[in-house]
Amino acid sequence: MSSRSVALSSTFLLLAAGGAAACDSGDDYQDEGFYCADENGVIVDEDYCDEDDDDFGGGGGAFFLWHSAGYRPGYPIGSKLPAGGAKFAYNDKVARAKYGLPSTGRVSNGTVKTSVVGKGGSGSSSKSGG
Repeated sequence: MSSRSVALSSTFLLLAAGGAAACDSGDDYQDEGFYCADENGVIVDEDYCDEDDDDFGGGGGAFFLWHSAGYRPGYPIGSKLPAGGAKFAYNDKVARAKYGLPSTGRVSNGTVKTSVVGKGGSGSSSKSGG
């Protein structure tokens, strides 16, 4: 009886491990949509998130790049982004690199990056660097 219970336990563990691997395999990469918006998620002209733009002066510290797997292209300036997104300071070079964005410059509203590593839309945020 003990060898039978060991065999059943082993079978269960193999099935559980296989199921967990199958569920996790597609979650490592996803598409993320990006928008330049204020701290409340209201979309603004993407030039406010471009520190290289002399006309807008880089927007200062009040603007962020918001992102989510649920964001699609086409939201107009002045509209509020759907709930569930996350933000980071538009001039955060580390965060930009994490999502495959250029380290500086303009990111067009509605930009979709494919095969982004990790899970976005967590609602987390980072403070502006300046």
